[in-house]
Amino acid sequence: MFFHRSSWRHVFLVFVLTLSGLGFLIAGGVFVVVVLTPVPDISSFASRQVDQSTKIYDRTGQVLLYDYNRDARREIVPISNISPNTIGATIAIEDSSFYEHGGIRFTSIFRAMIADAIGGSLSQGGSTITQQVVKNTLLTSRKSVIRKIHEWVLAIKMEQIYSKEQILETYLNNIPYGGTLYGIEAASEAYFGIPAKDLTLAEAAYLASMIQAPTYYSPYGIHRAELDTRKNFVLERMNILGFIDDETYARAIDEQVSFAISGQNSIIAPHFVFFILNQLETMYGPNALVSGLKVITSLDADLETKAESIVNTYAIKNQKDFNASNASLIAVDPTTGQILAMVGSRDFFDTTIDGQYNATLASRQPGSTMKPFIYSLALMRGYTRNTVMFDTPTQFSTECKPSDNYNNTSPCYAPSNYDEKFRGPMTFETALAQSINIPAIKTLYLVGIQNAINLAKLFGLTTLGDPNQYGLTFVLGGGEVRLLDLVGAYSAFANGGVLNTPTGILEVTDAKGNVLVSFTPQSSRVLPENIAYDMSAMLSDAPARLPEYPLDSPLSFRGYDVAVKTGTTDDTRDAWVIGYTPSIAIGVWVGNNDNTPMVKSIAGFIAAPMWHEIMVYALSKYPKTYFGEPTPILSSVPPILQGNWYIPDTEGKIIPHDLLYWTNKNNPQGLPPINPAQDPQFAYWEYGVSMWYKSHPELFSGEIMLPVPLSTN
Repeated sequence: MFFHRSSWRHVFLVFVLTLSGLGFLIAGGVFVVVVLTPVPDISSFASRQVDQSTKIYDRTGQVLLYDYNRDARREIVPISNISPNTIGATIAIEDSSFYEHGGIRFTSIFRAMIADAIGGSLSQGGSTITQQVVKNTLLTSRKSVIRKIHEWVLAIKMEQIYSKEQILETYLNNIPYGGTLYGIEAASEAYFGIPAKDLTLAEAAYLASMIQAPTYYSPYGIHRAELDTRKNFVLERMNILGFIDDETYARAIDEQVSFAISGQNSIIAPHFVFFILNQLETMYGPNALVSGLKVITSLDADLETKAESIVNTYAIKNQKDFNASNASLIAVDPTTGQILAMVGSRDFFDTTIDGQYNATLASRQPGSTMKPFIYSLALMRGYTRNTVMFDTPTQFSTECKPSDNYNNTSPCYAPSNYDEKFRGPMTFETALAQSINIPAIKTLYLVGIQNAINLAKLFGLTTLGDPNQYGLTFVLGGGEVRLLDLVGAYSAFANGGVLNTPTGILEVTDAKGNVLVSFTPQSSRVLPENIAYDMSAMLSDAPARLPEYPLDSPLSFRGYDVAVKTGTTDDTRDAWVIGYTPSIAIGVWVGNNDNTPMVKSIAGFIAAPMWHEIMVYALSKYPKTYFGEPTPILSSVPPILQGNWYIPDTEGKIIPHDLLYWTNKNNPQGLPPINPAQDPQFAYWEYGVSMWYKSHPELFSGEIMLPVPLSTN
């Protein structure tokens, strides 16, 4: 025991001495570098001009979507004309020891070096305000050890030459606050319509919150909630640091702040442009946006223009007919993942509907658009497109009795279909085509909720949470997904089971012409090719949609291979249509930004006409392509997997049973279970089938008449 304690003391002492030595080495190294390293002329920093503009182009490189810095707004003001609220808020969030350090913080540097060593990158800055001024005025944004050392050296020298007020004044007059806004005066005027000297505490906290990522934290974007949270954090920091007292803090937290209306600039595809700007900001930092970048995007400018017009036209109509004030659209090339069109709302510049909100990036409940992923997993397990499932009133909760098949009051769960009707035996293909709920819920049970979520995440639906949140409602859209991700996921069906992660950037070059990023598809196989073909066959089977959707419905295209799925949440807060060919995948969403319900209807009426029109236009632009052949249904598989539910028992009697009677859910093409009653759902499913059997005696006396046609393909 003594030896053990002594050993640990020895190890600890060595560790402390090592850290101390490393600290002295760092400090000594910095000192030596301060003396010996040649650095840029520090005297020029205060006269820094705005850097070159970042220009964003469409996929041809000919259509300029946005010139980030063309209309740059800047007004230099002395620090005496900057509100103390702004100074305090900025220091609190960016550099709380600004007035104490000499340009750098050795503890932050040491912490950053440890983090970078562990992480294998130069991601941890530990930067003071002085360092940020140096980086933004005298150095490039390129990360390297030498550049970082130069930054430390210059920061120390700057503190020796300039006062804290001069450094802070330069900082606040030069930092970007989003779009074409540089410096606190321009930001204050743009966001609040007042000079910087008149900023309230809450307003100052908002602006300080935006410094690290002004595009992400834009008050006009989809991250307004995150901006509010960060504002409150800034105020909390000011309170902790003693900049404001408790009473002032409480008033600032409760202060109601209104942002000025954002004006229309010369910009094409604004939702997409700001999506790209946010990516660039994340990749290179906010100052990179004024460094002269040239960005070639994936956008098809012609398709985008057409899509914006169609979305606007139908959204206005939907507001009148369905109380749906907004709509959004995404188009993706399945073979590459390149985003061809992104319409985040019906009108980016319409403030009455919060037009700058990008609904393609918002997490919403997907309704029945989740069903294809569940059926895909079932096909992978060995079930077929023609597998028969009974659509009957069914109680799924084992805390209730099988006879409670109409009781949907917790803890019971007896869901219904969208039209409150039940259709009896149906194939997977017919059930999916008509978006019938009961067979889909049964299928989810067969494959397992966790397995289903794992597959969905593999498809790129990463916003889904813990399966305990959803239960069997997952297949009906119990989770939340983004339209961009959902269209990307369906693209994998279109692309033979290979997912190409959606992307909007093809190439980024710097001001000197150096290529920083060049497009490479991020591909992964998420589904066997034959299963992807099966799903496309199921989703493009127009006759199987009868009678729910006629052959001339907006979901059908004669002479073209077009697969499509609709989705509507139970309370009609979201309506979706996601469809694709091998050449293009297009998805639309209709609803209200504030999540208020629409007039009760289905996506086929609310969203399908809009989706149909843009798909017609896309089919005229992109190559006519065809899906691969689906897997043939072999006679060797069990009859119920062939589409035959009319199977005699051992006594030759025709008494229908549900799938759990005929198949082992873990091996559906193998032998049937010896004792199917062991499955906890067996009695519940069988009860529904038996009730259906008793209520349809005509089907079992003489000629057989099926309640719905079953596919025989």
